[in-house]
Amino acid sequence: MALQIERKQPAGMNVRMQQGRPAYSHVVTVNGPGKTIYVAGQLARDEAGNIVGPGDMRAQLEQTFKNLELCLKAAGAGWGDVVKTNTFVTDYEAFSKCSDVRMRYFGVASPTSTTIQISRLAQEGAMVEIEMIAVVG
Repeated sequence: MALQIERKQPAGMNVRMQQGRPAYSHVVTVNGPGKTIYVAGQLARDEAGNIVGPGDMRAQLEQTFKNLELCLKAAGAGWGDVVKTNTFVTDYEAFSKCSDVRMRYFGVASPTSTTIQISRLAQEGAMVEIEMIAVVG
């Protein structure tokens, strides 16, 4: 049996749209044999461990997604395999102005998603942290 990932928007629920596509799925089901991949929360750190783009949410999102992509590739996965994200931000208003960055990576593969505004992240100057779960067949 091949791995099957289904993304669902239950009838009667609001679907938040971005760029003409659902911003996320309310439900993702995974059926069949597969490998589950858990990606730890990634900050906008460069290879030396420094925060990229202090005070610039867009620059931090770009670096964070680059780091997430490296993690997915290391596990043999791609963006279409991601089924869940948890995003922690220090400024939701700034984050919401950069939804195009997220959509560029996820495209139509809208995973389930939770975004939470918090007062501070693990490293001074960090504005966003994203963790993910992916499943590959």
